[in-house]
Amino acid sequence: MPRTLLYDNLKSAVLERQGQAIRFNPVLLGFAGHHRYEPRPVAVARGNEKGRVERAIRYIRDNFFAGRTFTDLNDLNAQAEVWMTGPAADRRCPEDTTLTVREAFALETKHLLALPETPYPTDEQVAVKVGKTPYARFDLNDYSVPHGYVQRTLTVVSSLQEVRILNGQEVLATHPRSFDRGLQIEIPAHIEALLEQKHQASQHRGTDRLAQAAPQSRDLLIQAADRGEPLSRITVALLRLLDRYGATELQAGIKEALQRGVPHPNAVRLVLERRREDRDLPPPVEIILPRHVQDRDTPVQAHQLDTYDQITEAGHDPD
Repeated sequence: MPRTLLYDNLKSAVLERQGQAIRFNPVLLGFAGHHRYEPRPVAVARGNEKGRVERAIRYIRDNFFAGRTFTDLNDLNAQAEVWMTGPAADRRCPEDTTLTVREAFALETKHLLALPETPYPTDEQVAVKVGKTPYARFDLNDYSVPHGYVQRTLTVVSSLQEVRILNGQEVLATHPRSFDRGLQIEIPAHIEALLEQKHQASQHRGTDRLAQAAPQSRDLLIQAADRGEPLSRITVALLRLLDRYGATELQAGIKEALQRGVPHPNAVRLVLERRREDRDLPPPVEIILPRHVQDRDTPVQAHQLDTYDQITEAGHDPD
């Protein structure tokens, strides 16, 4: 590294300047401190102080990039390394045409600072808000996170090769970085865990609805579990019978099926059909109602009103 580096007065180097009073960008100061060199801004509107930087950029554009093809960024960097240590180093030095750039660099090496042993951390860090879906949006792409971390603010740490998503110091996910747009980059385990969680939640909702409409359905499920029957299939079948026959009939059908020692929805269905035929009723037609309408018909357990009577008696004043 050179001991001093000249900078133009761009915002990535100089945040504010009043004459020789300069407020540097703190990121630049951290970078310079890591490499132990002095950052020095040139005077305002003094292009002659910057040297021939633009000429070097033009040389790279015309002699390296012109007509070159590459497959990805790693391939481009590998080609640049070969070109820099080969043809670019063997060209004549602009300051002394008797030397090549390689020879001039060898003479100047003893005046330069050694690079630090550890590279400067250049990963991008961004705080992201995870919404209702388990994805963190970064650079116009969505990266999956475990479903237990929705509705949280996480940290994305990104390099050119990978994207890491952190909760504090804990690494939740590591993805290959994508430079496309609008993609969903997923870890299969995240999606599988989410589907399993949704499936279990659906089962719990169905079981709770059954228990409220027909309390003895719990006894039926317990006996079915003892016999090794698939509980999820039985729950779905009982919910279908609930929608077709109603809560009162389902409770009666489950009760009779348990009395006969057959804890199975087929036995409940036979009881319900026999009760319907005995009353000479037409076959029930299943009507699928919206969820908000079904919630209105949820059975409500009646509570004792003795407490209200006690309050009334306590507040009664005989005078």
